[in-house]
Amino acid sequence: MVWVPGGTFEMGDDGPFALAHERPVHRVRVTGFYMGATTVTNAEFARFVEATGYVTVAERAPSREEILRGLPAGTPPPPAELLVPGSLVFTPVTGAVDLRAVDRWWRWVPGANWRHPRGPRSDLQGKERFPVVQVAWADAMAYARWRGGRLPTEAEWEYAARGGRPRAAHAWGDAAHDSAHPQAHIYQGDFPQHPAEPVAVGSFAPNAFGLYDMAGNVWQWTADWYRADTYASRAGSGVTRDPQGPATGSDPRSEGEPMRVIRGGSFLCSDVYCRGYRVSARGTGAPDTGASHIGFRVVLTVDSLRARSPAP
Repeated sequence: MVWVPGGTFEMGDDGPFALAHERPVHRVRVTGFYMGATTVTNAEFARFVEATGYVTVAERAPSREEILRGLPAGTPPPPAELLVPGSLVFTPVTGAVDLRAVDRWWRWVPGANWRHPRGPRSDLQGKERFPVVQVAWADAMAYARWRGGRLPTEAEWEYAARGGRPRAAHAWGDAAHDSAHPQAHIYQGDFPQHPAEPVAVGSFAPNAFGLYDMAGNVWQWTADWYRADTYASRAGSGVTRDPQGPATGSDPRSEGEPMRVIRGGSFLCSDVYCRGYRVSARGTGAPDTGASHIGFRVVLTVDSLRARSPAP
């Protein structure tokens, strides 16, 4: 765990690549906390499963009701052969595609889970230090509680990613991503036309706080519900202290489906597609669904550490 000292920063972005939900820039103060130096690895998650017997969402068969809750009203019930454990896997396509058609490169794969991130024929051999993926939001929360911690709030995550630089564009600073000497693991080449997957945690230099992979590799779950107007609701209120995010979530891009905020981008982000590795970039994930490009890291507060190890 790395100590992230508390402080005030300007959250969000108003630059040329900022999306509407990253505006307006507003001042936020966070209390100091400890954060995992890396995202949780396959080896760490395996120890959790071995100690608790926990079964992830992707390893449980969904019901028709669960599936229909995430689909538009009037959608026909799914056939029985789809009611099996599985998860979403990135699958490259041939030729140019409309980059708004995300369903072209995401495929529901029966048998895909954290042990088999790309499907039943894949495994974790030699990938103990890779970030665990195919974990739903509830799975990440369960692991964090086992560790005596929690997921970071969106504000904590962005503050930590900036590494003490109030207006840095990236976790490594203001320099653009350099494909010849990459500062993070993102997609190279024409998206989405070739396979891609994570790399071992800590493969690139840490930010100024000593945190690795705060850009690229895998998206990271946060504690917050997503709303497009979260920042606008704070405008004009001075400094917001330790914001916890909205009480409920709604994403108009998915017909109002409740979403959680994910941060940091992944190996599927690039200058051509999404630029999610920018420190202010906000992503969304359905909390009941894992994917092959989403992981998480844990934070601990001073109070939670004291509860685990009371001072004499």
